[in-house]
Amino acid sequence: MATTRPFDMIDRLGKADSLTSMTRAEFLRLSAGAIVACTLGGRAPRSLASPAPAMRKRPIPSSGEALPVIGLGTYQGFDVTPGSAAYAQLPGVLRALFAAGGSVIDSSPMYGRAEATTGELLAASGTRSQAFLATKVWTRGRAAGLRQIDESLRLLRADPIDLLQVHNLLDWREHLPTLRELKAAGRIRYVGITHFNAGAYDELAAVMRAERFDFLQINYSLDEREAERKILPLAAERGMAVLINRPFGGGGLLRRLRDRPLPGWSAEVGAASWAQLLLKFVLSQPAVTCAIPGTGRPEHMADNARGGVGPIPDPGFWRSHPLAA
Repeated sequence: MATTRPFDMIDRLGKADSLTSMTRAEFLRLSAGAIVACTLGGRAPRSLASPAPAMRKRPIPSSGEALPVIGLGTYQGFDVTPGSAAYAQLPGVLRALFAAGGSVIDSSPMYGRAEATTGELLAASGTRSQAFLATKVWTRGRAAGLRQIDESLRLLRADPIDLLQVHNLLDWREHLPTLRELKAAGRIRYVGITHFNAGAYDELAAVMRAERFDFLQINYSLDEREAERKILPLAAERGMAVLINRPFGGGGLLRRLRDRPLPGWSAEVGAASWAQLLLKFVLSQPAVTCAIPGTGRPEHMADNARGGVGPIPDPGFWRSHPLAA
Protein backbone atom coordinates (compact mmCIF):
# COMPACT_ATOMS: atom_id res chain seq x y z
CA MET A 1 0.00 0.00 0.00
CA ALA A 2 1.36 3.40 -0.93
CA THR A 3 1.91 5.94 1.80
CA THR A 4 2.50 9.63 1.60
CA ARG A 5 5.82 11.46 1.56
CA PRO A 6 4.91 15.08 2.31
CA PHE A 7 8.07 16.46 0.75
CA ASP A 8 7.84 14.82 -2.68
CA MET A 9 6.08 17.85 -4.17
CA ILE A 10 8.71 20.20 -2.78
CA ASP A 11 11.47 17.99 -4.17
CA ARG A 12 9.89 18.05 -7.62
CA LEU A 13 9.65 21.82 -7.54
CA GLY A 14 13.36 22.02 -6.78
CA LYS A 15 12.88 23.56 -3.35
CA ALA A 16 14.49 20.90 -1.19
CA ASP A 17 16.90 23.44 0.28
CA SER A 18 13.98 25.01 2.15
CA LEU A 19 13.65 21.87 4.27
CA THR A 20 16.80 22.64 6.16
CA SER A 21 15.17 25.61 7.84
CA MET A 22 11.88 23.88 8.60
CA THR A 23 10.85 23.38 12.21
CA ARG A 24 9.02 20.28 13.46
CA ALA A 25 5.81 22.30 13.73
CA GLU A 26 6.09 23.47 10.11
CA PHE A 27 6.83 19.94 8.95
CA LEU A 28 3.78 18.64 10.78
CA ARG A 29 1.52 21.36 9.37
CA LEU A 30 2.69 20.56 5.84
CA SER A 31 2.24 16.82 6.24
CA ALA A 32 -0.94 16.81 8.34
CA GLY A 33 -3.29 16.16 5.44
CA ALA A 34 -1.22 13.30 4.12
CA ILE A 35 -0.83 11.71 7.54
CA VAL A 36 -4.52 11.95 8.32
CA ALA A 37 -5.32 10.32 4.98
CA CYS A 38 -2.92 7.50 5.76
CA THR A 39 -3.94 6.86 9.35
CA LEU A 40 -7.67 7.08 8.62
CA GLY A 41 -7.39 4.66 5.73
CA GLY A 42 -8.02 7.30 3.04
CA ARG A 43 -6.00 8.08 -0.05
CA ALA A 44 -3.51 10.90 -0.35
CA PRO A 45 -3.68 13.17 -3.38
CA ARG A 46 -2.08 11.51 -6.41
CA SER A 47 0.48 14.32 -6.61
CA LEU A 48 1.78 13.42 -3.14
CA ALA A 49 1.50 9.62 -3.26
CA SER A 50 4.59 7.45 -3.76
CA PRO A 51 5.88 4.09 -2.53
CA ALA A 52 6.92 4.19 1.10
CA PRO A 53 10.69 4.17 1.59
CA ALA A 54 11.85 1.20 3.63
CA MET A 55 12.64 1.70 7.30
CA ARG A 56 16.05 0.34 8.15
CA LYS A 57 16.37 -2.82 10.24
CA ARG A 58 19.09 -4.13 12.52
CA PRO A 59 19.58 -7.67 13.85
CA ILE A 60 19.03 -8.90 17.40
CA PRO A 61 22.49 -10.37 18.10
CA SER A 62 21.26 -13.41 20.05
CA SER A 63 18.97 -14.61 17.25
CA GLY A 64 19.63 -12.69 14.05
CA GLU A 65 15.98 -11.57 13.88
CA ALA A 66 15.78 -8.15 12.23
CA LEU A 67 14.00 -5.29 14.01
CA PRO A 68 12.95 -1.96 12.48
CA VAL A 69 15.06 0.83 13.96
CA ILE A 70 12.21 3.10 15.09
CA GLY A 71 9.50 1.92 17.48
CA LEU A 72 7.05 3.37 19.97
CA GLY A 73 7.14 4.02 23.70
CA THR A 74 3.77 4.07 25.52
CA TYR A 75 4.68 6.04 28.66
CA GLN A 76 2.06 8.78 29.23
CA GLY A 77 0.77 8.72 25.65
CA PHE A 78 -1.10 5.42 26.13
CA ASP A 79 -2.10 5.97 29.75
CA VAL A 80 -5.46 7.43 28.73
CA THR A 81 -9.13 6.65 29.29
CA PRO A 82 -11.22 4.90 26.63
CA GLY A 83 -13.65 7.35 25.09
CA SER A 84 -11.35 10.34 25.59
CA ALA A 85 -10.05 12.48 22.74
CA ALA A 86 -6.52 11.28 23.48
CA TYR A 87 -7.59 7.63 23.27
CA ALA A 88 -9.29 8.26 19.93
CA GLN A 89 -5.95 9.28 18.39
CA LEU A 90 -4.12 6.10 19.37
CA PRO A 91 -5.37 3.78 16.61
CA GLY A 92 -3.82 6.29 14.21
CA VAL A 93 -0.52 6.12 16.10
CA LEU A 94 -0.38 2.35 15.62
CA ARG A 95 -1.39 2.63 11.96
CA ALA A 96 1.37 5.17 11.39
CA LEU A 97 3.92 2.89 13.09
CA PHE A 98 2.97 -0.17 11.05
CA ALA A 99 2.53 1.74 7.79
CA ALA A 100 6.11 3.00 8.14
CA GLY A 101 7.42 -0.53 8.68
CA GLY A 102 7.88 -0.25 12.47
CA SER A 103 6.96 -2.96 14.95
CA VAL A 104 8.47 -2.40 18.42
CA ILE A 105 6.03 -1.24 21.11
CA ASP A 106 7.40 -0.88 24.64
CA SER A 107 5.22 -0.67 27.74
CA SER A 108 5.31 -1.34 31.47
CA PRO A 109 3.01 -2.09 34.41
CA MET A 110 4.24 1.24 35.83
CA TYR A 111 2.69 3.20 32.94
CA GLY A 112 -0.86 3.35 34.29
CA ARG A 113 -3.22 1.69 31.83
CA ALA A 114 -0.78 1.77 28.90
CA GLU A 115 -0.55 -2.03 28.72
CA ALA A 116 -4.34 -2.37 28.69
CA THR A 117 -4.67 0.33 26.03
CA THR A 118 -2.05 -1.33 23.84
CA GLY A 119 -3.69 -4.73 24.15
CA GLU A 120 -7.16 -3.34 23.41
CA LEU A 121 -6.08 -1.47 20.31
CA LEU A 122 -4.03 -4.31 18.84
CA ALA A 123 -6.91 -6.73 19.40
CA ALA A 124 -9.48 -4.36 17.92
CA SER A 125 -7.40 -3.78 14.79
CA GLY A 126 -6.20 -7.38 14.41
CA THR A 127 -2.58 -6.20 14.23
CA ARG A 128 -0.97 -8.15 17.08
CA SER A 129 1.08 -10.11 14.53
CA GLN A 130 2.66 -6.87 13.28
CA ALA A 131 3.88 -5.82 16.74
CA PHE A 132 7.04 -6.71 18.62
CA LEU A 133 5.74 -6.24 22.18
CA ALA A 134 7.97 -5.48 25.13
CA THR A 135 7.14 -4.88 28.78
CA LYS A 136 8.83 -5.05 32.18
CA VAL A 137 8.77 -6.51 35.66
CA TRP A 138 9.33 -4.04 38.49
CA THR A 139 8.60 -5.50 41.91
CA ARG A 140 10.32 -7.54 44.61
CA GLY A 141 10.13 -11.28 45.11
CA ARG A 142 9.55 -14.24 42.81
CA ALA A 143 5.84 -14.64 43.57
CA ALA A 144 5.08 -10.94 43.12
CA GLY A 145 7.10 -10.93 39.91
CA LEU A 146 5.16 -13.87 38.47
CA ARG A 147 1.85 -12.21 39.32
CA GLN A 148 2.93 -8.98 37.67
CA ILE A 149 4.15 -10.76 34.55
CA ASP A 150 0.93 -12.78 34.25
CA GLU A 151 -1.11 -9.60 34.57
CA SER A 152 0.99 -7.79 31.95
CA LEU A 153 0.55 -10.61 29.46
CA ARG A 154 -3.19 -10.65 30.15
CA LEU A 155 -3.53 -6.89 29.62
CA LEU A 156 -1.39 -6.91 26.50
CA ARG A 157 -3.23 -10.01 25.24
CA ALA A 158 0.18 -11.41 24.38
CA ASP A 159 1.18 -14.87 25.56
CA PRO A 160 3.86 -15.39 24.46
CA ILE A 161 5.32 -11.90 24.61
CA ASP A 162 8.33 -10.84 22.61
CA LEU A 163 10.45 -9.20 25.32
CA LEU A 164 10.27 -9.12 29.13
CA GLN A 165 12.75 -6.82 30.88
CA VAL A 166 13.82 -6.46 34.51
CA HIS A 167 13.24 -2.76 35.05
CA ASN A 168 16.01 -0.69 36.66
CA LEU A 169 17.67 -3.90 37.90
CA LEU A 170 15.11 -4.13 40.73
CA ASP A 171 15.57 -7.54 42.40
CA TRP A 172 17.16 -8.83 39.21
CA ARG A 173 18.77 -11.84 40.92
CA GLU A 174 15.29 -13.05 41.87
CA HIS A 175 13.59 -12.27 38.57
CA LEU A 176 16.23 -13.45 36.11
CA PRO A 177 15.77 -17.19 36.84
CA THR A 178 12.01 -16.70 36.50
CA LEU A 179 12.38 -15.01 33.12
CA ARG A 180 14.68 -17.75 31.89
CA GLU A 181 12.17 -20.39 32.97
CA LEU A 182 9.39 -18.56 31.15
CA LYS A 183 11.57 -18.25 28.06
CA ALA A 184 12.30 -21.98 28.13
CA ALA A 185 8.55 -22.63 28.45
CA GLY A 186 7.86 -20.47 25.38
CA ARG A 187 6.01 -17.64 27.15
CA ILE A 188 8.82 -15.10 26.61
CA ARG A 189 10.89 -14.84 23.44
CA TYR A 190 13.65 -12.54 24.75
CA VAL A 191 14.93 -11.45 28.18
CA GLY A 192 16.33 -8.01 28.96
CA ILE A 193 17.26 -5.44 31.57
CA THR A 194 16.75 -1.68 31.72
CA HIS A 195 18.04 1.40 33.46
CA PHE A 196 17.76 5.15 33.06
CA ASN A 197 20.10 6.57 35.70
CA ALA A 198 23.73 7.22 34.77
CA GLY A 199 24.61 6.91 38.47
CA ALA A 200 23.77 3.19 38.23
CA TYR A 201 25.89 2.48 35.16
CA ASP A 202 28.73 0.87 37.13
CA GLU A 203 26.29 -1.61 38.67
CA LEU A 204 24.60 -2.11 35.30
CA ALA A 205 27.93 -2.85 33.61
CA ALA A 206 28.79 -5.40 36.29
CA VAL A 207 25.47 -7.21 35.74
CA MET A 208 25.95 -7.13 31.96
CA ARG A 209 29.35 -8.78 32.36
CA ALA A 210 28.11 -11.39 34.83
CA GLU A 211 24.94 -12.54 33.03
CA ARG A 212 23.66 -13.10 29.51
CA PHE A 213 20.75 -11.01 28.27
CA ASP A 214 19.15 -10.64 24.86
CA PHE A 215 18.32 -6.95 25.31
CA LEU A 216 19.35 -3.82 27.13
CA GLN A 217 17.11 -0.75 27.33
CA ILE A 218 18.85 2.50 28.22
CA ASN A 219 18.39 6.24 27.82
CA TYR A 220 20.56 8.00 25.25
CA SER A 221 20.20 11.31 23.44
CA LEU A 222 22.16 14.33 22.29
CA ASP A 223 22.04 15.76 25.81
CA GLU A 224 22.29 12.44 27.72
CA ARG A 225 25.37 10.81 26.23
CA GLU A 226 26.81 8.94 29.21
CA ALA A 227 25.85 5.54 27.77
CA GLU A 228 28.17 5.91 24.78
CA ARG A 229 31.27 5.86 27.00
CA LYS A 230 30.91 2.37 28.48
CA ILE A 231 27.43 0.89 28.31
CA LEU A 232 26.86 0.87 24.54
CA PRO A 233 30.29 -0.61 23.73
CA LEU A 234 29.77 -3.24 26.42
CA ALA A 235 26.36 -4.16 25.00
CA ALA A 236 27.97 -4.70 21.60
CA GLU A 237 30.74 -6.77 23.17
CA ARG A 238 28.21 -8.91 25.05
CA GLY A 239 25.92 -9.43 22.07
CA MET A 240 22.94 -7.53 23.43
CA ALA A 241 20.34 -5.74 21.34
CA VAL A 242 19.80 -2.17 22.56
CA LEU A 243 16.53 -0.26 22.84
CA ILE A 244 16.92 3.49 23.38
CA ASN A 245 14.34 5.36 25.41
CA ARG A 246 14.31 9.14 25.84
CA PRO A 247 15.97 9.77 22.44
CA PHE A 248 14.64 13.33 22.66
CA GLY A 249 16.04 13.88 26.14
CA GLY A 250 12.66 13.32 27.77
CA GLY A 251 11.06 15.94 25.52
CA GLY A 252 13.00 18.94 26.78
CA LEU A 253 15.56 18.68 24.02
CA LEU A 254 12.98 18.99 21.26
CA ARG A 255 11.37 21.94 23.02
CA ARG A 256 14.70 23.76 23.09
CA LEU A 257 15.38 23.08 19.44
CA ARG A 258 11.97 23.46 17.84
CA ASP A 259 12.28 27.16 17.00
CA ARG A 260 15.77 26.85 15.56
CA PRO A 261 16.33 26.24 11.85
CA LEU A 262 17.68 22.84 10.92
CA PRO A 263 21.39 22.80 10.03
CA GLY A 264 22.02 23.33 6.36
CA TRP A 265 23.58 19.87 6.09
CA SER A 266 20.56 17.99 7.51
CA ALA A 267 19.43 17.04 4.00
CA GLU A 268 22.69 15.07 3.64
CA VAL A 269 21.33 12.53 6.13
CA GLY A 270 17.73 12.72 4.91
CA ALA A 271 16.40 14.59 7.96
CA ALA A 272 13.48 16.96 7.39
CA SER A 273 12.69 17.69 11.05
CA TRP A 274 14.51 17.98 14.36
CA ALA A 275 12.92 14.72 15.53
CA GLN A 276 14.36 12.88 12.54
CA LEU A 277 17.78 14.44 13.00
CA LEU A 278 17.91 13.55 16.71
CA LEU A 279 16.85 9.98 15.98
CA LYS A 280 19.56 9.66 13.34
CA PHE A 281 22.06 10.89 15.94
CA VAL A 282 20.96 8.07 18.27
CA LEU A 283 21.00 5.47 15.49
CA SER A 284 24.51 6.48 14.45
CA GLN A 285 25.71 4.40 17.41
CA PRO A 286 26.21 0.95 15.86
CA ALA A 287 25.27 -0.81 19.10
CA VAL A 288 21.76 0.69 18.99
CA THR A 289 19.10 -1.64 17.60
CA CYS A 290 15.94 0.45 17.92
CA ALA A 291 14.90 3.84 19.33
CA ILE A 292 11.47 4.00 21.00
CA PRO A 293 10.30 7.62 21.33
CA GLY A 294 6.96 7.92 23.06
CA THR A 295 3.99 9.67 21.51
CA GLY A 296 0.22 9.67 21.48
CA ARG A 297 -0.13 11.59 18.20
CA PRO A 298 -0.24 9.96 14.74
CA GLU A 299 1.57 12.84 13.02
CA HIS A 300 4.45 12.63 15.50
CA MET A 301 4.69 8.86 14.99
CA ALA A 302 4.87 9.34 11.22
CA ASP A 303 7.52 12.04 11.63
CA ASN A 304 9.56 9.92 14.03
CA ALA A 305 9.41 6.88 11.73
CA ARG A 306 11.13 8.79 8.94
CA GLY A 307 14.17 9.09 11.20
CA GLY A 308 14.77 5.42 10.40
CA VAL A 309 14.72 5.94 6.63
CA GLY A 310 17.64 6.84 4.42
CA PRO A 311 21.25 7.54 5.44
CA ILE A 312 22.39 6.83 8.99
CA PRO A 313 25.78 8.51 9.55
CA ASP A 314 28.52 6.92 11.61
CA PRO A 315 29.51 8.43 14.98
CA GLY A 316 32.40 10.36 13.44
CA PHE A 317 30.00 12.36 11.28
CA TRP A 318 28.86 14.40 14.27
CA ARG A 319 32.38 15.59 15.04
CA SER A 320 32.46 17.45 11.77
CA HIS A 321 28.73 18.29 11.89
CA PRO A 322 28.19 19.20 15.54
CA LEU A 323 24.77 19.64 17.07
CA ALA A 324 24.33 21.91 20.07
CA ALA A 325 21.75 20.81 22.62
